[in-house]
Amino acid sequence: MCIAILTTAHPDYPFILLNNRDEYLHRPTAEATWWPSPDTQVLGGYDLHRPAHGTWLGVTRQGRIAVLTNYREQDQTLVQGALSRGLIPNAWLKSDPAKAETPEDFARRMIEGEGVKGVGGFSLCYGFMQDVVKNHGKGLAIVSNRTPDVDGVIHLLQHPNEIQALSNAAYGDRSWPKVTNGESWTTAAIAASVAAKETRDQLIERLLGILTTDTMPRQKENEEWDMYLNQLRHSIFVPSIGRDHLDEHKMPAHEVGDVVKHKAADATSGCYGTQKNIIVLCDREGKVTYFERTLFDEDAKPIEKGKGDRIFEFGIEGW
Repeated sequence: MCIAILTTAHPDYPFILLNNRDEYLHRPTAEATWWPSPDTQVLGGYDLHRPAHGTWLGVTRQGRIAVLTNYREQDQTLVQGALSRGLIPNAWLKSDPAKAETPEDFARRMIEGEGVKGVGGFSLCYGFMQDVVKNHGKGLAIVSNRTPDVDGVIHLLQHPNEIQALSNAAYGDRSWPKVTNGESWTTAAIAASVAAKETRDQLIERLLGILTTDTMPRQKENEEWDMYLNQLRHSIFVPSIGRDHLDEHKMPAHEVGDVVKHKAADATSGCYGTQKNIIVLCDREGKVTYFERTLFDEDAKPIEKGKGDRIFEFGIEGW
């Protein structure tokens, strides 16, 4: 139940992305870093559970950006396909910089080729940050496993003072409170930050306040677990849920049982919640700030505030 909020409303940072990664807390995930060769141009975290080592969000030294959200499919057989959805942002981010593949070329490669087949439901927002900051009218693109053809690609962030949020439903679905709240709260936060003449770090702290706002309804007595999960659409931040549910269904306490209880049966069960907060800023000179806060360790234990923070700065090549 991740969320991505994108805006061009800040006068000094005309591209801003806010992202929460919501996941099973035992699922192993690499912290944000510059990727190893041959993909040293890519910055971001990546999944360690599936061999593909796909990502949900990343940027490159050349200004590429990609953020992916999954669909919460009604047909549960479509939730996890044979291929990792993380391969889709990888395909854009790992594209050879020397070949200068355009967003239009990539859309054609994905839709007319095999790029969107055999995976669960998703939306990918991608493009170049410079096309948002410098080349007004181009913006970013969205493709999904529902995009019928290249002409059906959606474009956004083509104008100043724009704000768009995307979660685990089709782009443009206004029925999710976390989407509408995310847009309105981000608009208000940026206006307040500009009025207060805040520094970059103060702006990041203010935006983290949005990403950590918990409006998740609590589980009712006798409410079925699968029904309760539908409440995830209400909250930008998802607190750690499922620990009590997990404890109730595991073995009684003994040496082996305690390990199973606290580590869950596997990487895609047990405790679920917001695992990471990420904020990406790009200023008018092409300087990018990538901030990541990791909230839980690999044993699903909370990390003390600030100790899971990583921040990267770089200038987009050829700006």
